[in-house]
Amino acid sequence: MKKGRLLHSGISSLVSRLGHTDSLVICDAGLPIPSGAERIDLALTQGLPSFLSVAEVVTSEMQVERALLAAEIKHHNPQLHADLLAQLEALGQQQGNSIAIEYVSHEDFKLQTHHSHGVIRTGECSPYANVILFAGVTF
Repeated sequence: MKKGRLLHSGISSLVSRLGHTDSLVICDAGLPIPSGAERIDLALTQGLPSFLSVAEVVTSEMQVERALLAAEIKHHNPQLHADLLAQLEALGQQQGNSIAIEYVSHEDFKLQTHHSHGVIRTGECSPYANVILFAGVTF
């Protein structure tokens, strides 16, 4: 049996297959998911599981080098934005590196999801609660 926090076999498999600079998306319940991406749908009902709780568990097993966000999150969901930045800063300290944060328009963000290896859909129902995480290396 796994010893780590991440118990979902599909997500664990997705993370284990990522190479340096490969990406995965963690999104809210409304983000359109590209047809070619591996879809892991965790949404149970509005708010469950939350975006931040999923991001925290996924990044407990993923080495993150950078994160991409829609710029609109700054104005339309400032509390979640601040909480996510704090979570990524703590993760960077734990990993021994700083995680680069980049912003694009929401339309460009949706285009970028087409390059990700998988999309993890949460039950989050707040605006722009989406991130693309890019894998780093542990050495």
